[in-house]
Amino acid sequence: MKTRIGLVDDHQLFLKSLTLMIESFKEYEVVLDALNGKDLQQKIRQAESLPDIMLIDVNMPLMDGVATARWLAEKYPGIKLVALSMNDDDKTIIAMIRSGCSAYLLKDTHPTELEKALEEIVVKGFYNGDAGNINYRRLLASQGREPQLKVTDRELQFLELVCSDLTYKQIATQMGIAERTVDGYREAMFEKFKVASRVGLCLEAIRKSFVAL
Repeated sequence: MKTRIGLVDDHQLFLKSLTLMIESFKEYEVVLDALNGKDLQQKIRQAESLPDIMLIDVNMPLMDGVATARWLAEKYPGIKLVALSMNDDDKTIIAMIRSGCSAYLLKDTHPTELEKALEEIVVKGFYNGDAGNINYRRLLASQGREPQLKVTDRELQFLELVCSDLTYKQIATQMGIAERTVDGYREAMFEKFKVASRVGLCLEAIRKSFVAL
């Protein structure tokens, strides 16, 4: 049985191209598409079958990606949500993650990576491109399971602030420390969580329950 995919994007040409790409993958089929959140609300109520995974554009008219993800997470918690973005704007993508998305993908993602991401979402329930680096995979292979991380109270405070819409400068002010010290926290957390970006760190912090949605 194929995994059912839903798509929400206000660019019809991209929507059609993405549909063709996904349906070229052996294990997936697109069962629902919509042009924005409002359009989705109408169509999903009439759908014969619900998607297993919903790919959601961040920037849409009438009802944007954040509002759409939040609505889906509340009304259809069984659907796994994935944010689609034209760029890797940390603030927007983190807002999508905190609204219920378990992964984010850039719109220019290579088909091979898209298929891999869908596979991991089906199996693990999430996908983090940052966590695909060789050091992370080697660590998992050597331990046979996901490593248990320990963080200090100050590191936990930093993680909570990183998963907000504050800039690093504002985080420094909030924590009462210098910006250079914040840079140190950032690099240490990137290394500890084996990620390479703020969004990747936020996704892992939420997934590992260090930060609540």
